[in-house]
Amino acid sequence: MSQMTLLRNPKQRKLLLSAGLSWMFDAMDVGMVSFVVAALAKEWSLGPEKIGLLTSINSVGMAVGAAAAGILADRFGRKSVLLWTLLIFSAASGLSAFATGFAILCALRFVAGFGLGGELPVASTLVSESMPAAERGRAVVLLESFWALGWIASALIAFFIIPDYGWRVAFAIGAVPALYALYLRKAIDDSPRFTEMKKQKPVPLGKRIAAVWSAEYRRSTIMLWILWFTVVFSYYGMFLWLPTVMVLKGFSLVKSFEYVLIMTLAQLPGYFTAAYFIEKFGRKFVLVIYLLLTAVSAAWFGNATTEGMLMAAGICLSFFNLGAWGGMYAYSPELYPTTVRSTGVGLATSFGRIGGILAPLLVGVLVGKDVTISTIFMLFFVTIVIGALAVLVLGKETKGTELT
Repeated sequence: MSQMTLLRNPKQRKLLLSAGLSWMFDAMDVGMVSFVVAALAKEWSLGPEKIGLLTSINSVGMAVGAAAAGILADRFGRKSVLLWTLLIFSAASGLSAFATGFAILCALRFVAGFGLGGELPVASTLVSESMPAAERGRAVVLLESFWALGWIASALIAFFIIPDYGWRVAFAIGAVPALYALYLRKAIDDSPRFTEMKKQKPVPLGKRIAAVWSAEYRRSTIMLWILWFTVVFSYYGMFLWLPTVMVLKGFSLVKSFEYVLIMTLAQLPGYFTAAYFIEKFGRKFVLVIYLLLTAVSAAWFGNATTEGMLMAAGICLSFFNLGAWGGMYAYSPELYPTTVRSTGVGLATSFGRIGGILAPLLVGVLVGKDVTISTIFMLFFVTIVIGALAVLVLGKETKGTELT
């Protein structure tokens, strides 16, 4: 079955597009924070530590949301939890436009993060469970590719709206997905696997968590937790700081937004190549190769001395890092049975989000202490290599296997 066959099946195409658009809105919101922070730093005179705190608060919400939504989705269904998380993050994002001070903005970003963090693992589980084995990995990577569209949208909003109309208008746009949730309610169904499972007696929460850590799944769980932590740590440490790093390297705010937009465009071919390779060579191949090349790109970016080198390294960083994200989202739901799938993926995602909390804070502290950008990016090099090794040593191949 080819990629085109997947897109020809109306039901699967509709699900992929519907879940993909909600994914795009998530990315738009996360991307917006990185651009808003660069503008806020000037308007509110925020130091690097406060910038780090604001971006980390978002990830604290995501960590809590991922665990809660994963657990709830195994109990109440993928669809209803997806809708609720979308509504929560839209409302908080829209209200962020009216924040009068740093503390209020932090509180709203926590709530927005809760909705965001909950939606992503639930959407990937829903798509994974609704696709045939031969197309499952590719479908989830294509779902992940909507993340790039969201970042591109946020970069465009930052480039055209923030300099002229201010950051509040950018946040107000983040309330739009609430309307989309109303459409989703009618457009998508719960996965056939979950609908089948609902006929059985629900598995209590304690038993689900115990199952994730049972002898049968422990190795996969340890591998997933390391993988999620290292990928999220490096991604949020590098990408949320990109516009600010560009300003630190001497570019103007508008110029840095322009460069980050170009780097962001490189995410799309990263996803599409990963979507092609994941069904051809398998999940482990895509994850290990793309992670190692992300590590090399991080070291290159940190040591770039010219404008051209900075752009080339940034493009490679976007390409390989986001391809790895696609592989990770495709791989994670395949490691657990339907009864505990959302719980297992939600807990791994939640643990990963701790990396998203620590990394922006750590970068803020290091920048504040005048640690060089090259040293900071070597830290990301080491972290990503650890993630690649975890998959290589502890991971099992799931390409083509039927979900249980």
